[in-house]
Amino acid sequence: MPELDLADATLHFEIDGTGPPLMLIAGMASDSASWAPLVPLLRDHYTLIRPDNRSTGRTRPWDAPVSVPIYARDCAALLHHLGTGPAHVLGHSMGGMIGMQLAQMAPERVATLTLAASAPLRLSRNIALFQTLVEIRKSDAPPDTWLRAFFPWLFASSVYDVPGAVDDAAAAALAYPHAQSVEAMAHQLAALDGFDPAGLLPRCPTQALLANDDLLVPPALAQTVLRDTPTTVVANAGHSIHWDAPGAVALHLRRFTDDHPIEGAQ
Repeated sequence: MPELDLADATLHFEIDGTGPPLMLIAGMASDSASWAPLVPLLRDHYTLIRPDNRSTGRTRPWDAPVSVPIYARDCAALLHHLGTGPAHVLGHSMGGMIGMQLAQMAPERVATLTLAASAPLRLSRNIALFQTLVEIRKSDAPPDTWLRAFFPWLFASSVYDVPGAVDDAAAAALAYPHAQSVEAMAHQLAALDGFDPAGLLPRCPTQALLANDDLLVPPALAQTVLRDTPTTVVANAGHSIHWDAPGAVALHLRRFTDDHPIEGAQ
C-alpha cells in the first residue's frame, strides 16, 4: 500500500498509468477514489498520482492538522518523494485551491494547473451547507439523508431524470469502505472555514473548467475572479464535473497539457 510518512501524518496515495506526471487533488469530503471516472481516460497518457488528503480515505490519523497550506505542503512532499520533477496538476473544488496554493508555495513542482469546478472564491453559503450536512450526519436521520441533501449541489439536474441514479449513488457512497466519518468531515471543514483564497491565482499555465449547472461554484461568478485565466464552461455538468462529464474534462485537460509539455517527460 503506497504511503508517505510525514512528521504528523501518514499520507496514502494511489499511483498508476504511464506518461508525464499528473497529480489529481480531490475536494472536500473526497479522496483518491473520487477520480474513478477519469482514471481509465487518463492512465494511458499520464502517470496518475492521487493522494488521500488528510481526514479522508486511508491517510491517518483522521484528526491530523489540516489547512489548505498544509494540504499543499503534503502534495509538494509527495512529488518530492516520488522524484517526478514538475507535474501537471488537476484540482477539483477545494483541490483546486490546494493546487493554487501548491503553485505559489512550490512553483518548481507545478508545470500546469487545471481548476475543475474551482476558483479563488470563498462563499459563506458553501461553508454553511457543509456545516448543515455535518449536523444532519450527527442526528438520528437515516444514514443516506445527508447524501440526498448534498447530491443536488453536486450533480447536474439531469441526473434526477435517470430512474434509480440517485438511489444507486447513495448506496455506493454508503458502501465505500474508506468513507469519511462525520468527525473527520467536521475536522476537514476547518481547513475551508476562514480560508481566503483571494490572490491565489498562480503564474504557471492555468486553465479553469467550470460546469454550467454548478451551484457551489457558479460559472458566471467564478469567471469574475479568474480574470485572464482561460476558462471553459462544460455543458450538462454540475459541481462534480468529472463525474457528470468525464470525457469533456479529459479532452480539455489533454489539449492543455499537450500545449504545455513537461520538458524531458515521456
